Amino acid sequence: MKIIRSPSAMTAWSEGLRREGVRIGLVPTMGALHDGHRALIRAARLQCDALVVSIFVNPRQFGPREDYATYPRPIARDRALCRKEGADVCFEPTADAMYPEGFQTIVTLPSIARRWEGEARPHHFAGVATVVTKLFGIVRPQITLFGQKDFQQSVLVQQLVKDLNLGVEIIVYPTVREKDGLAMSSRNVYLSPDDRMRAATLYRSLRAGAEAIRKGVTDGKVVQAVMAQVIKDEPTLTIDYLVVCDPRMLEPLSAVISRAVLIGAVRLGPVRLIDNILVTAPRQRS
Repeated sequence: MKIIRSPSAMTAWSEGLRREGVRIGLVPTMGALHDGHRALIRAARLQCDALVVSIFVNPRQFGPREDYATYPRPIARDRALCRKEGADVCFEPTADAMYPEGFQTIVTLPSIARRWEGEARPHHFAGVATVVTKLFGIVRPQITLFGQKDFQQSVLVQQLVKDLNLGVEIIVYPTVREKDGLAMSSRNVYLSPDDRMRAATLYRSLRAGAEAIRKGVTDGKVVQAVMAQVIKDEPTLTIDYLVVCDPRMLEPLSAVISRAVLIGAVRLGPVRLIDNILVTAPRQRS
């Protein structure tokens, strides 16, 4: 496995393979890899001839009071996981290499980014869209895999690729969970033992909402109330948002007619958890 730090060297490596007809896959990460990332890397490995895993803690998607400085960076362990799972390259650029002096460009998707995570973290999605655009330009992949856990991010990236004709196939891989349903996340290491026991409450609330829809509840506010009650029964959690949305543009749904995504964010001690579930409403009898 090669370790490449220079964007120009990364592009040269990819372009050499593309000229030979090699299909390149990319799994973009911020490191602190876990079994969710492992599943993404394994799935990508089956879809391409050469696989790049990028490891870059992107400063532009962190707010001023967020955890950029303390975000876990176990690079030796991350490289070992990538090597074991068959990655051909770990691309590990520095912030200065990605954003050199004089860098000015910001990529934004105002409609998708304005709600939910975008409202809670106002600069986050501009940072995500900008770094993803740069990674696509540097690595030149034909396919890229993202995890469903960051559902709004996956919708944003798909729209970005469509709008800018970037020619990258985006594959969204299902959320990988712990045995109790907690979505795997690099930030789960911040949870205290007591909070870890409570952390799966968010997933249980989403499941309760999904079950209500499957039983025929169509009113979006009623589904939200069902989900919120599960959270309220665990008083150590605070709701940031807990909503029923259209899966394509993430607009809130007043009524669930066909498909919906239930998305939520809660705070548990110093940790902020996000999760989602896709659900299909039963057909209404005529």
